[in-house]
Amino acid sequence: MITDGIMCLNLKGHFWALLNNCRGQDLIEYALVAAMIGLGAVAAMSRLAEQIISAFSSIGQQLTNAL
Repeated sequence: MITDGIMCLNLKGHFWALLNNCRGQDLIEYALVAAMIGLGAVAAMSRLAEQIISAFSSIGQQLTNAL
């Protein structure tokens, strides 16, 4: 019975220590910044891909008309 009470207090102490731990906060912030950069890159790449497709289509039409 006494060991159950000690174990309960020990788990409660570990739980509060886990809640008050701020070491993982930096990692989460870096992950969010990386995700935002990734989303921006995907949006920019899709726009760039549309422009490249348009340019190649235009070049292809000009070559076809020249023949």
